[in-house]
Amino acid sequence: MSKVSVPASNDCCPQTLFVYGTFREGGRPNFGLFCWFSYFWKEQLSVMCAIGGSKETLNNIRRNRVFSANLVTESNLALADYFGTADGRDADKMDVPVEWEKGQVLDVPVLVNTPCAFELELEKEIPTDDQDNVILLCRIRNTLKEESILDPALTTQEKYKAIAAVRTTGDQDYWSLDGRHLGKWHEPAQKIKPGVQIGKAAQGN
Repeated sequence: MSKVSVPASNDCCPQTLFVYGTFREGGRPNFGLFCWFSYFWKEQLSVMCAIGGSKETLNNIRRNRVFSANLVTESNLALADYFGTADGRDADKMDVPVEWEKGQVLDVPVLVNTPCAFELELEKEIPTDDQDNVILLCRIRNTLKEESILDPALTTQEKYKAIAAVRTTGDQDYWSLDGRHLGKWHEPAQKIKPGVQIGKAAQGN
């Protein structure tokens, strides 16, 4: 099979998206959208995630040492995209309808409308080129799953179809697991707050 060299891209390797839930100082929840998320093994399944740029979420994780990672699906995509569009430092970012609850093990906010969420504890921070571009190694302290997807009668195909996770690549588009286009970045957010501006959002989630 013939191959050619091209600029670095992840367009052939779509990534799963997660909404990270943290508490701000004062106890108000903050949610931000991220996708540089994967796994490694350290005595148990663990999580590694990268955060680039100055983010309110990163500030909260550094202060609290815990956060949640909530799977983005077709049913919560508009809200997740809003969390990735609205600036985390804006006082009114969370002034939208969002159902959340506290984690069952850690003091973290968890989205109600997600079929799967991890409660994570930060174990180690690995810096890259500056203090706001980091890799976080995290211990999974608890995994929350919707009861309906735990039915042993479900085939893997049926379970993935029911979950309907969303993926993205560097082309700034959202895609379903079966290849349907679900919109460009920042488009679904308009269903949550029409006219929400991108502006500083890439730096402030």
